[in-house]
Amino acid sequence: MEDMSLHLLDIAENSVEAGAKRIDVRVEENSRLDLLTLKISDDGRGMDKVLLKKAMDPFVTTKKTRRIGLGLPLLAQAAEAAGGTIALSSRPGRGTKVRATFRLSHIDRQPLGDIAQTLAVLIAGHPDIEIRYAHRTDGWTYVFNTRNFRAQLESVSLATPQAMALIKKDINDGLTRIRRTS
Repeated sequence: MEDMSLHLLDIAENSVEAGAKRIDVRVEENSRLDLLTLKISDDGRGMDKVLLKKAMDPFVTTKKTRRIGLGLPLLAQAAEAAGGTIALSSRPGRGTKVRATFRLSHIDRQPLGDIAQTLAVLIAGHPDIEIRYAHRTDGWTYVFNTRNFRAQLESVSLATPQAMALIKKDINDGLTRIRRTS
């Protein structure tokens, strides 16, 4: 995968497939600690201890359409290549949490990519799922929540091109604001 937004999309799609009704995505950039952290959590089915231990194996997947699952192993490889780590926790019926860290200044750290486009596509594909995105940069935070956005749009579906354009604009404006102030 070329950038972190694609890792984010892959993990979030796994959450949807696991029956999640709520997905929480957090990106934290801390220049003082030279650390970028990506956290994705959901309220899906979760995994038992046996599956959790095997989750980083590319030849283990719960998907019926293919026999390999590269999402988590590729994210782990990207984190390790940038001097970071990955942690996975899950409990049946309680959901799953993925936490990947990267050295912010590491030459091999993948770029964040187009977070706004990625989230707009995820939301349009799953307009009934609550998605919360929080991005923190050196003490400044931007938060996007589909629940709040849905209330503002009233009867307009989040799957429409108009809603996608508004979502992308809101996220891009929010990220620009926190980067200017940090």
